[in-house]
Amino acid sequence: MKPESFAFVLFGATGDLAKRKILPALFEAHRAGLLPADGRIVGVARGQLDADGYRNWISTHVPEHLPSGVAGDPAWIEFLARISYLPLDLSAKSDFLALKAVLDDIDGVRVFYLATGPSLFVPTCQALAAVGLNVNARVVLEKPLGHDLHSSDAINDAVGELFEEQQIYRIDHYLGKESVQNLLALRFGNVLFEPLWRREWVSNIQITIAEELGAEDRGEFYDSTGALRDMVQNHLLQLLAIVAMEPPHSMDSDSVRDEKLRVLRALKPIKPADVPSMAVRGQYRDGVIRGQSVPAYVDEKGVTPASITETFVALKVEIENWRWAGVPFFLRTGKRLAGRMAEIVVNFRPVPHSAIDATGSSAPAPNRLVIRLQPNESIRLYAQAKKPGERMNLANVYLDLAFDQFFRQAQMEAYQRLLLDVIHGRLSLFVRRDEQETAWKWVDPLLKAWGRGEGTPKPYAAGTWGPASASALLAQHGTCWLEEEN
Repeated sequence: MKPESFAFVLFGATGDLAKRKILPALFEAHRAGLLPADGRIVGVARGQLDADGYRNWISTHVPEHLPSGVAGDPAWIEFLARISYLPLDLSAKSDFLALKAVLDDIDGVRVFYLATGPSLFVPTCQALAAVGLNVNARVVLEKPLGHDLHSSDAINDAVGELFEEQQIYRIDHYLGKESVQNLLALRFGNVLFEPLWRREWVSNIQITIAEELGAEDRGEFYDSTGALRDMVQNHLLQLLAIVAMEPPHSMDSDSVRDEKLRVLRALKPIKPADVPSMAVRGQYRDGVIRGQSVPAYVDEKGVTPASITETFVALKVEIENWRWAGVPFFLRTGKRLAGRMAEIVVNFRPVPHSAIDATGSSAPAPNRLVIRLQPNESIRLYAQAKKPGERMNLANVYLDLAFDQFFRQAQMEAYQRLLLDVIHGRLSLFVRRDEQETAWKWVDPLLKAWGRGEGTPKPYAAGTWGPASASALLAQHGTCWLEEEN
């Protein structure tokens, strides 16, 4: 049921995430009429601004991150009218009492979005609870949630003492993407895919999240984090769990997350002796991206010159259950790669016997399902068709599930969907604590092995698809990354 009102309190209100993602998502929801009319947004940060000053800051920094801008749009003025601002010092209880006084005048659920570093999660939640703001409230925790299993548990324990589990929303914005939602609809809303979604018919599955950007101005943060912590234990493992999960009883939050948890618990454990054969670690050197020279990772601002932090990870993962036994899942993520792209590729096995007498380039190719998450969200099913002409020559064609053309409406951006879910109290697309703990437990042996100096990062030139050993990882199984085939 749609809430009649809400108070959305944005910690880190003048930060990069606020201006690039959160405030644009809230505005798009407002413009689409999806926010309750009486809902209010309260920005809090250390900066000594007043409400008008913060609205001016928003007007300066947010419109450039909106697809259609705000010029002449009356909805922008209405949106700004929802917003107030409160300077806040985490160590000052009086500031939180002032926040409470503001929120006491606003009806409805209270949403506290912590767009801050993880070191501030616990003190912020403690300060909120100290003035009674943990009642009728939801708290949104941005990644990364901790540095390893121990620190993640420490944060979860501390926050869990102040908020119930159903009040805690651990956000992973990849789960809010339209194409991920359509993957669920494709699998569980249609009968034709389920019989094929198993080891008998699937050869391998690839999941890639590639970035053209480097460390940029996040060098100091990234150098203490690396690609395994930053991308694998959350985004990639969550996408893997959705692809591999069993059909849930229903789409309610616990049914979906129970099935994802079963997948994470079934991941084949990483043994020290297996690290070289299942994991590739890389670090970018200088190179060229879109015709522009870019520096090596160790030359980025804030990065230690002798750093061995990985900017690229490729993994071979196995799921030890009846559905997926023997099917390799290949995960890959990296910075300064040849393109910006996130996709899931399901490679099906070839036909058991081809009745078509074709050779060479016209030989039958296996079917493939490609779910593109970014930059343009789409789903394509590749199949074989006869080329026009006398001879039986085959061509690889695709069925394009063009949802934007069929529905004739703009797709909802991931953060917009997730923020609306928080306001409405829907937890399905958020990560439960036991999911997160299981993911950390699985990557922990790899973190420790690399922490001991095992597996020094392999160099790769910026603007390429990573170290050659990432291709060798797949070659052992007679396959290759999708873009290397095109």
